[in-house]
Amino acid sequence: MARTGRPRTQINWEEFDKLCTLHCTLSEIAAWFKCDEKTIETACLREKKQTFSDYYKSASATGKMSLRRWQMKAAEKGNPAMLIWMGKQLLGQKDKSTVEHEFSNLSDADLISRATSALGGVLSAGNSDTGADAE
Repeated sequence: MARTGRPRTQINWEEFDKLCTLHCTLSEIAAWFKCDEKTIETACLREKKQTFSDYYKSASATGKMSLRRWQMKAAEKGNPAMLIWMGKQLLGQKDKSTVEHEFSNLSDADLISRATSALGGVLSAGNSDTGADAE
């Protein structure tokens, strides 16, 4: 019995791999081949014996390696932003910020006392600005 229906979409796997290397999404790859996303998923299962997601992970790894190579070249040329970013990403370096508080040595009671005094001053200053204390 003859097969009926639409002809099977032909996937050029070399092009497919290049699109994965560029980190194109499933919908972008489907648009490139002028087909439905489900068609791409089915073709991966049929031709590559893997889900799209699994195949994509391995195929897109090449793109990550290329990007890393270009970043390293930029860093080697002394690009300060790239040197800092690569240090943070690959070496675990980070910006350190230390904050010292003048109240760090005070007890809770002292902090409450100071806060109450400060609020009292703000509240009384607010009353004098509005003329609320004038009779």
